[in-house]
Amino acid sequence: MKARWGHGHGHGHGHGHGHAGLADAAESSSVGIRAAWIGLAGMMATAAAQVVIVAISGSAALLADTVHNLGHAATTIPLIIAFRIGRRPSTRRYPYGLRRAEDLVGLLIGLIVALSAVWIIVDSFDALLHPRRIEHLGWVFAAGVVGFLGNEVVAVHRIRAGRRIGSAALVAEGQHARADGLSSIAVVAGVVGVWCGIARADAVVGLLVGLMILTVLVTTMRSVVRRLMDGVEDDVLTRLTAAAGTVAGVAGVDRVRARWTGHRIEGDVVVRVAPDLTVAAAHDLTEEVERALVRAIPNLETTVVHVRPLATP
Repeated sequence: MKARWGHGHGHGHGHGHGHAGLADAAESSSVGIRAAWIGLAGMMATAAAQVVIVAISGSAALLADTVHNLGHAATTIPLIIAFRIGRRPSTRRYPYGLRRAEDLVGLLIGLIVALSAVWIIVDSFDALLHPRRIEHLGWVFAAGVVGFLGNEVVAVHRIRAGRRIGSAALVAEGQHARADGLSSIAVVAGVVGVWCGIARADAVVGLLVGLMILTVLVTTMRSVVRRLMDGVEDDVLTRLTAAAGTVAGVAGVDRVRARWTGHRIEGDVVVRVAPDLTVAAAHDLTEEVERALVRAIPNLETTVVHVRPLATP
């Protein structure tokens, strides 16, 4: 029997394909949730130590850094909730599942970060106009160092976990933590400036921290918005096209599409094959194409492969 051309053959890969060979989408979500909780614990411990020193010293730069850390910790909770929502099975109303909640939370995170940055800039500007006496500079210096080390540990853990499961939101949270660490280094620089006799150095550093946060925010939001608009990284379609073309029996590759849903990718591809191919042979061919696509893009969750005869215009 000949193949019925123009049909699609798709599979949802329940066994998943994370960068490190995760068993499935549920397991990758568990990795994301665990990384978020560990990061939250680290940030709260760091922020708690800084709050005490802010109360003692009155440092505007350290206050800015501490508020940013607390705001960052608060954004972790919605991310954890989004990971849990994304694990729910698809329904008739939501046939593609709910993993896009992860990207929607990215918008909420961006709003919270923007508000914290504005608050920091306003407070630092006030400190610039009305210099505040900073006491216990040694403690402020130590708090800045602790803030950097604590945030860098969180950043490394989240970025590694995010790359392992393909979560842009988790990687962005890790990058955000790294920016927090750099802002803590800025606090240290402000203390050094005060030690050198520059009275407003602390307030100036606070302003720089606020501007740094806004810069990181813009970069992060680009990735979030792109995914919400069904955009993918520049090389994804190129890799999918090349992978499909390497399968024996594929005479050409037509349309290739892909989109992120949370930390997984869905895609479809149209391939051209010999017109005398049987249904069974066409089925085997699509299986081979799917395996090739997953090897090219490990986070590919669902693929639909359409076969068309080479002679069809």
